[in-house]
Amino acid sequence: MFPEFKDYIQRQANLSDDEIELMRSRAVEKTLRRKEFLVHQGDVCRYKIFITRGLLRTYHAREDGSERIMQFSPEISWTTDPESFEYSTPSNFNIAALEPSEVVLWTKSDLRYLIDNIPGLKTYFDKLISRSGHIFRQRIFTAIGASAEEKYEEFVKNYSHILTRVPLHMVASYLGVTRETLSRIRHAQVIRK
Repeated sequence: MFPEFKDYIQRQANLSDDEIELMRSRAVEKTLRRKEFLVHQGDVCRYKIFITRGLLRTYHAREDGSERIMQFSPEISWTTDPESFEYSTPSNFNIAALEPSEVVLWTKSDLRYLIDNIPGLKTYFDKLISRSGHIFRQRIFTAIGASAEEKYEEFVKNYSHILTRVPLHMVASYLGVTRETLSRIRHAQVIRK
């Protein structure tokens, strides 16, 4: 698991072998079964999570049993509940594996230690946070200003690599549309081609 992270971080940040080894020494590697949770809604999110293999989803479960998916996190990406992680407050979200997955985890105290002791890591995380903020602002803009068709086209454009790995009802939940609406959109696209 860590070798995949090492390959990734070497491409993203100018870190020495000793700095990467320090990161490894503070990391926890975990294998997840399909549907296994890393965070339960109402619990504190204790980890910054890097996915080396598999696919996770972050979602809110409503009292009526429906779900609102906030994010899909495929291999070679990060996830967490940033507010819960940073402020040690109960999470409003679940984070669970959609398929068998492997992750590398860091606690808040370990991550702070690493950032304090690896200057290049702080620079990297500053860029990552800025990029994540841009992605979430774009997601909000699309959610409030785009038609259902435009939302789906944006999803296909940005997440085509996971489209076949995610059930349609979850794509619909992510887009904020009904499964029937998503089926209609997909059917109309097939006819246009």
